[in-house]
Amino acid sequence: FVSCLSISSYPSSPCGCQPVPTMATEEWRQQWIEAVAKIRSDVSYNESAQQLRRLQQTGLLKLTDLKYNPAKFFEAHRLLARHAPNLGPGFWIRFTVHYNLFAGSVLAVGNEDQVKQLDDIQQKGLLGCFGLTEKLAGVNSGGVVNTIAEWDDQTQEFVLTSHEVGAQKNWISQGLVGELGVVVADLRVAGKRCGAHAFLMELRTANGPVPNVEFGDMGRKTVGNDLDNAWIAFHGARVPRHTLLSRYGEVQPGNGGSYVSRVKGLTNMAMIGQRLFSGRVAVAWAAITFTRKLFEMTREYSDRKKCWVPKNSNLTQVPQLQHLYTRAEETLQKLEAFVASCEKQLSDCLQKDEIPSVALQEAIASAKILASETSIDLCFRLKQDVGSHALMGDTGFEQMDFLQACKFAEGDSRILMQKLARDRVRLTSPLGSSEEQQLTKELQEAMKGGAKAWDANFEKVYDLAWLVVQRNVASMCPGTSVRLPCGLSKL
Repeated sequence: FVSCLSISSYPSSPCGCQPVPTMATEEWRQQWIEAVAKIRSDVSYNESAQQLRRLQQTGLLKLTDLKYNPAKFFEAHRLLARHAPNLGPGFWIRFTVHYNLFAGSVLAVGNEDQVKQLDDIQQKGLLGCFGLTEKLAGVNSGGVVNTIAEWDDQTQEFVLTSHEVGAQKNWISQGLVGELGVVVADLRVAGKRCGAHAFLMELRTANGPVPNVEFGDMGRKTVGNDLDNAWIAFHGARVPRHTLLSRYGEVQPGNGGSYVSRVKGLTNMAMIGQRLFSGRVAVAWAAITFTRKLFEMTREYSDRKKCWVPKNSNLTQVPQLQHLYTRAEETLQKLEAFVASCEKQLSDCLQKDEIPSVALQEAIASAKILASETSIDLCFRLKQDVGSHALMGDTGFEQMDFLQACKFAEGDSRILMQKLARDRVRLTSPLGSSEEQQLTKELQEAMKGGAKAWDANFEKVYDLAWLVVQRNVASMCPGTSVRLPCGLSKL
């Protein structure tokens, strides 16, 4: 299928630098491996943030590599994820929030001057967060936000307000330490709503938080407490006009102000949403990499663990565990091939500054669902078959909630499956297997009875979504079949 839709009529890339070869050399890999080997998780979130400051200041991975060297960007995520069974999810999430969600959003919707700031941010070791999700809105609501950014034409500033508790930003990783934030708010100009837009704003200085911005800690988590997660409330916080990331739209002062869209039919939120695609590929790789490493660590243990009988046997030779190792290897190879195909096509879009096609967007969602859910399935099964070893510290099993984070990051598995099914039901043309077509017809017919029919037929909804996932795998990797992960099976 066509992987990208041309946007040659869109504004040219705001970054003046030329694309570098999309490769992660062996020399660079070794340097990166050595750099991330020093990361620790038994530290406070302030100390963890300092580790990221130092890592980005090495310049081994540039904040612009998502666009100009995506192969290096994704490889950096994979290599860091190999430490997740030891470190947990905290630092990996901190890292991807900064490089993908924060810097990636500036790359996606920032103008030339705003993109140039990324070099200065990196050299100074400043950190950023991504303020999209709210208590009652965010990724799961389709990008709708309730935080308001009102244009004040007299002062030529935007006034950010969380008008109710539900509009407060929620679960903002790196929100308690980041000096900067890409904050998404509903833009209002001269009384007119202009939709969700992103602002690159300062959140704190050496003297503390900026005026009229309130921060709170989300509280202690099961894992990843080296990562700060904040709620953020805006109480009339004022930011200058130049903070609006304005590659695709800007506000012109005068007569109350006016909003000017630079590209007809394209919204800022649509371009901000591009970060979800790169994020989903990165998360898929993280889940797969965590699983591979946990199986590797456990295999080392089971190879050494002697059994009473047969004589000179070890735990690895127990039939069900031996079968699980074999099945896991086969499954992980299939997942890696599928996710690698998604990455390759997405990387092409990133470098060409093109929007992924609907087909590729669907494949990426399928990859994220499949990788995270299958990883949870495999690691849970492994935990059941290695006895008390799974209860011990420093085995990797205590960090399995890393996969829980993978499950809901960049769109929860169930939410993505709902979207896959809804999009499929909206299509009237035949597509997929006879089973997929039949389920689609049944849901189309059911929906004639009203919106409540969707919830009443939720099992069919998820069955259809799984068929869409299978179709995407077969399309990208012909001849490949995948099993339904136990977490997605019916009760």
